[in-house]
Amino acid sequence: MPAPDPTEPAAAPSAASAPSHARRLVAATWVISALTLVSRIAGLIRDGSNSRVFGSGPAFGAFTFAFLIPNLFRRLFGEGALSASFLPRYTNLLDEDPVKARAYARLVIGSTALALTAITVIVEIVLALVWLQWRNQLDLATRVLAVELTMLTFPYMPMVCVTALLGAVLQVHHRFGPTAASPILLNLGIIIPTLGTWWYSQAHPEFDRARGLYFVCLAILISGVVQIIWSLWALREARAGAPRPRREQMDERQGDLRDTWRFALPMILGLGVLQLNTFFDGVIASYPFLVGPTLLGFDYPLDTHSAAIVGYAQRLYQFPLGVFGIAVATAIYPALARTARAPSEFAEVVRHGLRLTVFIGLPATIGLMFVATPMTAVIYHGGQFPAQDVVRVARVLLAYSPAVCAYSVIHVLTRAYFARGDSITPVRISLYMVGCNLTLNLLLIWWLGEAGLAASTSICSIMQVLLLVRGARRAAGPIADAALSGHLARIAAATLVMTVVLAGVRAVWPGHSEQWWPSLLELAVFTAAGVAAYLIAARLLGLEEWRWLVHRRSDAGAGD
Repeated sequence: MPAPDPTEPAAAPSAASAPSHARRLVAATWVISALTLVSRIAGLIRDGSNSRVFGSGPAFGAFTFAFLIPNLFRRLFGEGALSASFLPRYTNLLDEDPVKARAYARLVIGSTALALTAITVIVEIVLALVWLQWRNQLDLATRVLAVELTMLTFPYMPMVCVTALLGAVLQVHHRFGPTAASPILLNLGIIIPTLGTWWYSQAHPEFDRARGLYFVCLAILISGVVQIIWSLWALREARAGAPRPRREQMDERQGDLRDTWRFALPMILGLGVLQLNTFFDGVIASYPFLVGPTLLGFDYPLDTHSAAIVGYAQRLYQFPLGVFGIAVATAIYPALARTARAPSEFAEVVRHGLRLTVFIGLPATIGLMFVATPMTAVIYHGGQFPAQDVVRVARVLLAYSPAVCAYSVIHVLTRAYFARGDSITPVRISLYMVGCNLTLNLLLIWWLGEAGLAASTSICSIMQVLLLVRGARRAAGPIADAALSGHLARIAAATLVMTVVLAGVRAVWPGHSEQWWPSLLELAVFTAAGVAAYLIAARLLGLEEWRWLVHRRSDAGAGD
């Protein structure tokens, strides 16, 4: 007897409560979230190894700065603007003619690789000239290290952007798993030389651990090559379904290529606000070792450890954002592209995306506030990472927490705008937000230190959500109807119940400890109490989203 089609409505009542497109969204979200979770766990192991081996001093701050730039390009061009511009057009061409779609994909990926490689060569030449000028000046040792590490990591940028575009092709073919798993290769590439540095330093105490950062950067480059090979191997089935396009067919797609780049440029700001704000946070935090301890004759409010402290905090708050928030937005985008010309169905897809995003993102935001200190201690404390750095990272993480839910919603809403062809509204809002964040950064650091950078990001993310919601009606029709408002109100009520429970646990808990086992116990107790309270409240309030996550009747619909 043939297996039932997972895309058809199931007869079981438990599955019938969620529409088919919602179940497909949840199934794809589960695939992306599960593999992203494994990747993020590997990332936490990576960061925990880095903190214990390299600490938060100027050397690791130089590495944090060096890795900012390829990460910025990856998120803006690869995983952000260019992928978002490429995906809807590739989806439409694939429905029309697979050969045209393959010709278009080859043009976009090839031109991107060529353009970003050219940028890499130019940047490497500039960095080499700077290095030649500074290399013999002992008082600029940290700057020289930052330049050297940037020169090593920058070639990773075109490789990871090409990997992200290959991942967009895989998504359209319902293959979400390979791309979500690719960062695991990067994390392993960083963990291995980091542990090797620790092992070697144990046998040779005189060894300068900062030298191990060179091997970490080389491992990053190797992981970039492996990620491209991995993605091409995953694409073999999709490529087998369409013949190789001829030269004239490639030429016919030149107009599509120009339109893609024309549409991608405004999308860089539309989808890249978080990335740009994170980049500015890192640059401002790196000022003490890049420039000096003073600004316009005043003592700068941050120190040479600030860049590493901010970097460690960013990776913690991006854990739930990447596992859940961006996973939903990634899973929903092909559906948005396919329903863009059907307003009612399009609006319904957006509603389900928002409901699922807020259902996960809002309690994650509140929960992160309660566990900021024990989570930081469990992951980072030990070795070269002392207790005072735990306090500093936890303080920054607390200020970043509100951005988790906000940016999750931003990713869904922005993709809704772009799927309908409206690039002006989100770009205008994004320009305002980038300027607002930079201004608040430069003001708040004088009162809040590193936490001022995080507070600025959170404030601007909430403002951006409000502005996007206000303009969403023009982009996608009447999305925020009474039913959606009612669902969001019940989610807020369930989150409030969780908050009260966690506040009660906090009232009787003996207090924070910098030791690993007490911190792990505190993290486990608060996580278990928060999850249990939230899910019980959600069920009592009749929220359907928890059933979507439990009754995964369409796992096969994700194609993995």
